[in-house]
Amino acid sequence: MKKTVLFSSAAALLLVSGAAIAAGGGHGMMRADTNGDGQLTRAEVTAAADKRFAKMDANNDGQLSKADRAARKAARFAKMDANGDGEVSQQEMEQARAERKAARFARADADGNGTLSQEEMQSMRGKRGGKGMRGKRGGKGGRGMMRRADTNGDQMISKAEFTAAAMARFDKADANGDGVVTKAERKAARDARKANRNKRGG
Repeated sequence: MKKTVLFSSAAALLLVSGAAIAAGGGHGMMRADTNGDGQLTRAEVTAAADKRFAKMDANNDGQLSKADRAARKAARFAKMDANGDGEVSQQEMEQARAERKAARFARADADGNGTLSQEEMQSMRGKRGGKGMRGKRGGKGGRGMMRRADTNGDQMISKAEFTAAAMARFDKADANGDGVVTKAERKAARDARKANRNKRGG
């Protein structure tokens, strides 16, 4: 049970750091594409994974564990509790929700013109995985990915394990093994996963 708790909390973030990057995960991919050329290199994905791991490792002990999850949860509550009274009112909850929506809009508005084009809308939907990271992409499949990342079975994810799991997805998408994942390769990887899901569902 403890292992499942860790994996469910970390799965979506791992997806953004490398797995969804290789999959063509909308703005998650674009954040890793630091030079803006529409392609992903191993260096860019490694850097994105390092940045994501640092964000998740709340206690800076070099491991992702239940303690990190608890710390992030407490930080989210504290941020929502605007007046610091230890409770979240309806107004505070609605304000936090409005701020999240505004932040999502700003991230989607790639050209910063205050409106979203059709392409920007599609990118935003791609990032959220249709039903969001808490939907299908961040669910059972994500937990399975985290279990595979925990190669020594200690119920914690080290930085090396985290990066290795992200890069494994990158390498799988890099069909020609040249160290670069192109738009065509991301699409092929996405189509292959979709076909596998449909096959399992059938």
